[in-house]
Amino acid sequence: MATGALLLVFALLGVAVAQRVVTVQSGPLVRTEGSHVTIWCNVSGYKNGVKQDFDWSMYLPSLPEREIRIVSTAQSDYAYAVYAQRVNSKEIYVERLSDDSAVLHITKVQARDQGVFECYTPNTDGRYLGSYSARTNLTVIPDSLTVTAPPQTLSKVEGDTLQLNCEVSRTTMQHTHLSVGWFLRSPEDTAASPQELVTLSRDFVLRSGAHYRQRIAAGDLRLDKTSATSYRLTIHKLQPVDQGLLYCQAVEWIQDPDGSWFAMIRKQSEKTQLRIQPTDRDFSIQVSTERRSFVAGEPLELRCTIDAQNVPERFFSVSWVFSSSSVAMVGPNAVPVLGTGYIDREANGLMTVRKESPNVHLLKLHRLRVNDTGKYICRVTEREKTPTGDFIDRSKRSRNVQITVQPFKSNISVSLSTNSSEVLEGDRIQLTCLVQSATGPVSVVWQWTDKQSAGPIQEVASVDREGTVTHGSSYRDRSSYGEIRVERVRADMFTLCLYNALPGDEGQYHCTATQWVQSGTETQPNWEKTGEQSATKTVTVKTVESSFMVSASSRTPSITFGDSFDLICLVKPRHNPRVPTSVTWRFMPASARAEDEDQGEFKDLVTFTREGTLQWGEQLLGLGTRTTVDRSHSNTNFRLSVTRAGRSEAGKYQCTAILWRKNYDNSWSKVANRTSNLLGISVLQPDSKLKVQKNNQSLVYQEDSRVRINCSIISQTSQNSQHAVLWYIRRASGSETDELLLRIERTGAFEYGAYADEERLRRRVQAERLSPRLYALTLNRAEGSDSGTYYCLVEEWLSDPDGAWYRLSRDTSGYTRIQVKKPEPQLRVDELENNVTVEESSSIRLSCSIFSQSSPDSRFSVFWYVERSDEVDIEDQPGEDEDKRDCVFSIGHDAIFGNGNCSPPDDNGPNSRYQFERTSSDQYSLTIHGARPADAGRYYCHVEEWLLNPRNEWYRLATNNSGITIVNVLQQVSTIHSVVCSNESLFYFLFFYPFPIFGILLIALLVVRYKGRSNNKSQEGKNGAPLLWIKEPHLSYSPTCLDPPALSLHPGSVD
Repeated sequence: MATGALLLVFALLGVAVAQRVVTVQSGPLVRTEGSHVTIWCNVSGYKNGVKQDFDWSMYLPSLPEREIRIVSTAQSDYAYAVYAQRVNSKEIYVERLSDDSAVLHITKVQARDQGVFECYTPNTDGRYLGSYSARTNLTVIPDSLTVTAPPQTLSKVEGDTLQLNCEVSRTTMQHTHLSVGWFLRSPEDTAASPQELVTLSRDFVLRSGAHYRQRIAAGDLRLDKTSATSYRLTIHKLQPVDQGLLYCQAVEWIQDPDGSWFAMIRKQSEKTQLRIQPTDRDFSIQVSTERRSFVAGEPLELRCTIDAQNVPERFFSVSWVFSSSSVAMVGPNAVPVLGTGYIDREANGLMTVRKESPNVHLLKLHRLRVNDTGKYICRVTEREKTPTGDFIDRSKRSRNVQITVQPFKSNISVSLSTNSSEVLEGDRIQLTCLVQSATGPVSVVWQWTDKQSAGPIQEVASVDREGTVTHGSSYRDRSSYGEIRVERVRADMFTLCLYNALPGDEGQYHCTATQWVQSGTETQPNWEKTGEQSATKTVTVKTVESSFMVSASSRTPSITFGDSFDLICLVKPRHNPRVPTSVTWRFMPASARAEDEDQGEFKDLVTFTREGTLQWGEQLLGLGTRTTVDRSHSNTNFRLSVTRAGRSEAGKYQCTAILWRKNYDNSWSKVANRTSNLLGISVLQPDSKLKVQKNNQSLVYQEDSRVRINCSIISQTSQNSQHAVLWYIRRASGSETDELLLRIERTGAFEYGAYADEERLRRRVQAERLSPRLYALTLNRAEGSDSGTYYCLVEEWLSDPDGAWYRLSRDTSGYTRIQVKKPEPQLRVDELENNVTVEESSSIRLSCSIFSQSSPDSRFSVFWYVERSDEVDIEDQPGEDEDKRDCVFSIGHDAIFGNGNCSPPDDNGPNSRYQFERTSSDQYSLTIHGARPADAGRYYCHVEEWLLNPRNEWYRLATNNSGITIVNVLQQVSTIHSVVCSNESLFYFLFFYPFPIFGILLIALLVVRYKGRSNNKSQEGKNGAPLLWIKEPHLSYSPTCLDPPALSLHPGSVD
């Protein structure tokens, strides 16, 4: 609070106060167990000039509130015991970088060091303002880095190739990177730092050491990652400096939250001892030539071959010498330096000096002269650098090669050949003129004349001795469009090509070759003709129209829905770019009338234009998505392919071809038009494989039960088949009419038949699709009218390639005969007979017990009948003569009394003598109160069992009669007691009404007596007679009707 108030005062006064801020390296920091860990800590915002101290503590994850002191720059005994030994041994220490910056070092971090590290800086300003500590999280993971390479000793020869493999792996869950490198350590100087050969960095960048950059750029040094854990070092052209101890080093890196990379662990493999044996530095030279005797004008080739080891890595200079004069010198950089007399000769292309390979040098004089006769030698000098840095030269010379040049004698000969003596129109006419035995420059003239040589000779083109081509006047326009090409393939071979051959190009072609020889000087040459020869060739041009043919074929004229078919249009002759063909596939659907074929009913499907492009017509098969077209490389076969064919692809096909000729001015002319034969393609429905289970069965169900009938599909034509299922019922055996009960469309829609409406089955019938091949029909609350024969009719539907559905086939299942019966009557009533004798006016109890019933849902109508003793013979069974029995009481199954035609003799109501009881669902009783002699007779109960059918209508299932109960009623003799008790009015008159009357009389007597006493005093002596006194009479009565009440006057009652 005080600090906040002070800050508020400073803010109001406008005074800026610096706050102390302690920052620590942001975490979490992930380090490997056993590695060297550093964590920096900085403080700012303190009073300048004061050296800051740093206290380091940590908090374990298990005890986040408990501080464990580690090390301090101010207190030597700051550490707790758990860290004291490591601090004293300098395993943990603080490195001060400046007055306000320090670094915590843990040279060998342990797993128990994992936790939160806090850097605290004691206050040095006299007041507290800002933060004085900061924390970071350190996570210590196990060291899983392994670097393995087999220790070995290898001996190589200088220039050999070396390959070493290193396995590097880790199993950490952290996102770490690896850098793998190879290093070379000198075995003599172990204190020297190892040399880096090549390293694959953590960013997968290949980096070479300073001494090996040139070799890695030349491809002589490679580092390849051959698998997830394998790294292979390859050194080509080993050098003596590569000798030493080679080892592989891997570093595991992790990126800290501040974006910097930290090397957590660094490991080295076992070392490989490499010894390199230097090669031999000696060399030898040899000069070779094909022959040593030449004719003037012929070329001379001399080759100087250096035989030595590792020639590409050594520096050789080669000098050519002729008769003690320098011809040319080629240094290590392969740049020739020509002698004084050979500069012009090389500039005119008459001499070549070059380095053919590292150890072969060539000297070539293209046209020898007579004065070139003499001795030729090759001198080779090697420059080698010594270990001291100086250069020394070693030279060797070859043996003399004597060359003799004779004066020129012409033996020129000419032969003419053609690519074909008969070419097709539009093809290429190629004539090759071979000039043999020519020893100097040659010029060629091409001429043409007709086959009979009757017409004039026309010059086609000419090639002078310098190779310049000149076209004749008749062919100049055509050659300007590139239709004629004349070349000198080599010094002795000349070619004439006429592209897009025309019928007018047929005739005889002449090649006339003239040999020349140069005389005079290089600056003032003089050419002389030394010989001339010619050759003739006849060429025939065959017009393409004569052999132009088109035919169509197909291997599958009849297919099924969904299949593919190919149509081939064969065009002859083979394709010529100068006489191309445009081919069009045409189609007439099968629905078109046959007589319309000649009336343009065929429509274009696709056209291969003469330029090689595709042009689709107005008619598209399969909406253009199932039709592919292609052509052969020679453009003679044009194929139309249709996949997943349907009805729309059925019909007639034909192809038409138009032959075009491209003129030399790039205009086009139509040469011929051909139409192929007709191809009929029929697309049929596939053969049906639909098969439905045909097992016949008979099932019996009780009424109101659940009936289930299955329809199983054993096989189908296609996995994409869909089914429509129709359920039928045959009411009577042998009936010809089957009623449609229900139809399930392939889409799952339901449609009830007329029979379902007629029999009111909509609410009770249920159709299900249990699986793609199993359907079920369920009748809920079955009733007798549901009896019959059921079966299913399955329709198999398939989709054609156009997406239209069609019915492929039908099949019916086996017959299931269903019989629905009512429950078997099992009603049984107690048939025990007994005799009952009661007195008149007492109660008669008649029981009716039901021992068994047909259904738990049964309800009962109960009737009690009586047969009077004077009307029925004792031998008669109950119910045998309905006219002689009387209905005493009845209750229906609907709990209504007086059910049926039963009319009890007494009226119903509260005064009825009949009392009905139902103690349980199967126990009934009737009690007759106030038994009379007329109630005597033979009693029995008649029970009717009723059930509710599925249509919610009650029907009587069974009836049964109980045993006879003979009831005898004893008559009572009439007495006063019985008369009074039997007459209610008399009973009340004698035993109830007298009491109020006697009460009134008593009150009257008391009133009279009271008045009499008041008058007695005045009258007692008048007549001398006392007043009459009546005492309260004694009233005795019985509360029951057994004894009538008695009124008596006892003696002494009257005074």
